[in-house]
Formats: sequence, structure tokens, C-alpha cells
Amino acid sequence: MKIRYLGAAAAVTAGVLTAAVLAGCSGGGGTAASGGTVVGVDYPRSDTDFWNAYIKYVPQFAGRFGLDLKTTNSQNDVATLTANVQTMISQGVKGVVMAPQDTAAIIPTLQQLAGKKIPVVSVDTRPDQGNVYMVVRADNRAYGEKACRFLGTKLGGHGKVVMLQGDLASINGRDRTEAFNDCMKQNFPGITVFGEATNWEAATAAQKLQTRLTANPDIKGVYMQSSFALSGTLQLLKQRNLLVPATDPKHVFIVSNDGIPEELEKIRAGEMDATVSQPADLFAQYALQYIKDAIAGKTPVPGKTDHDSTIVAVRDGLMEDQLAAPLVTADGATFGPVASVKVDDRSLWGNSKS
Repeated sequence: MKIRYLGAAAAVTAGVLTAAVLAGCSGGGGTAASGGTVVGVDYPRSDTDFWNAYIKYVPQFAGRFGLDLKTTNSQNDVATLTANVQTMISQGVKGVVMAPQDTAAIIPTLQQLAGKKIPVVSVDTRPDQGNVYMVVRADNRAYGEKACRFLGTKLGGHGKVVMLQGDLASINGRDRTEAFNDCMKQNFPGITVFGEATNWEAATAAQKLQTRLTANPDIKGVYMQSSFALSGTLQLLKQRNLLVPATDPKHVFIVSNDGIPEELEKIRAGEMDATVSQPADLFAQYALQYIKDAIAGKTPVPGKTDHDSTIVAVRDGLMEDQLAAPLVTADGATFGPVASVKVDDRSLWGNSKS
């Protein structure tokens, strides 16, 4: 694995995956006893398949890189995250990996860590202000763009769609929403978009979708900004006799973001149509690679990497490794400028048996 650096080249230290490291899978406090560098990892939540997959991958890569873990779970609460970081500081961690869901409220905590010279890698989200060593996420605007191109093409540029937004206090929710809306306005002006804020809550998403379908029974597309809304969306469409094959005129096209195994299964079964595969495995791998490099004093620079991504300078002092996140469909078709991969592609983390 090669990442561009000023000075020394990145090196991967092979490690042994120990039973102690595996104990970190639970998402609670945990540490390995291998004598490696101690880092803190806060898991943002454990109520979605995507984040549970990330929790599974973190100790695997920690073992590979020779890192000992102190893990916590902030359960989507920034106050809990702040308290968890204080605990990590008291435990003497050399670096912190976090995925703050409120990207504004986390700023004071980042400032405190900077003052103590403890580097931070942010996963999936980017702080609104302040700096971290590296942000590891995919291009979330591309998520919205890909969902737009898929639905716009499938609907022939006309009709109504519902966008079940995430939390607009999160950069991810804002990026996906703005990109989807911008793409629709520019490329498919004949499509009406109903944006519904859900705060990443499944019950809220289901209730708002039900209200929209009641008022607009001719809705033909749903964009879920993550898989949190999957079960409720499919259940609601089934109740209304709208969960039918794509060849049926009543079919409602569904596109999601995450690429969890259940989404891939639903695409194979014809119960949903597409997803954007957000790489849970690579989030864990490169977050831990970068925190190790930060502790070693290496300085990354913008540019292409050897893992199909690009490091971009988001603002002065803040860089982001934008990992690949492909559109996934049953047939691997192309939608305007967006190519998709087939749902059975073995490179998709959602098809992994590990």
C-alpha cells in the first residue's frame, strides 16, 4: 500500500490478530496486550449494519498494523463522544480515531486534542472547522450525484421522487442532499424532489415517506441517504402493493447509500434497484493506517494514491482521502456519466464472508 508523503514513504507493519484485539469488536472499552502503540477509537453508533461492519473491521486492521486499542461507543451523541475522548486522554492514547456525527459540536474537543498534540483521524465525517490529521471518507457529493443519475435515467427525466435525508447537522447529510438537488435541477428539471429530513432515524423516515405517498401516490422513486431507512421503506411499499418488479408500471425505484449485505440481497431479489457502496472495510483500514503515520510524524500530501482514491486539500491544514464508492446495480449498467458495478462483484465489501 503506497500513500504519498513528504519525507519517508508509508510502511505497513505486519501484525498478528490476537484474541485480545478481537475483544474490541463489541464496541465497548477494550485494549490489546501486544505492546503496540495505544490508540483510541470511538465508534459512532452500533444500531446500523454499516457501522457494525466497521466495528468488526477495526480490530482486524489494528492487529495488522501493530496497534493496541482503547475503544468506546458514543451512540450518536456528541456529549458522550466528548466524555469518551477525556477517558482516552487519561489512558494515555497516542492518537484518536473518531467519526463525529455532529460536525460542528465536535470542534472544542478537536481543539483540546490539538493542544495536547494528540493527532486525530476523522472517519466518514469532516469537521466544519478546525483540523485533523486526515479525513477518511468517500466523496459524499458523488453519492448524491450517482443516486440522482440513476433515478433520473430510470424515470426518463419526469416524475416525483422522495429523498430521505440524513442529519443536516452532518456534513454527509448536507453533501448528499445538496448534490442530489443540484444534479436534479441541472439534468432532470422535469423531476419533482420531496426532501425529508430524518436525522438518520428509521421511524422518522418511515413516517415521512408514508405521508408523502399518501399525498402523492404517483411517486416513482426513493433515495435513501443510508440503509437506516431500508426496512421501513420496503415494508411501506409492500403494504401499498408497490413492491413489484421493475417491469411493472407500479414499480417504485429505490436507491440507497451504504452497500450493506442486505442491500445487495434486496437488489438480487429485485426488491430495490441500486446502492452506493460506502467502504466500511477501507474506512477501518485507512483510518488506522493514517493514525499510525500521524503518530510517526509523517506528513501526507494531496494527490492520487495506489488504492483508487485521491487525497484532496479541503481547506488549509485539512486533507481528505476520498475513497472509491461505486454505484451498484443488478446489471452493471451506465447512467449518464456514471458507471455501475454488478451486484455480485467480489470486490464489494458487502459480498465479503469475513
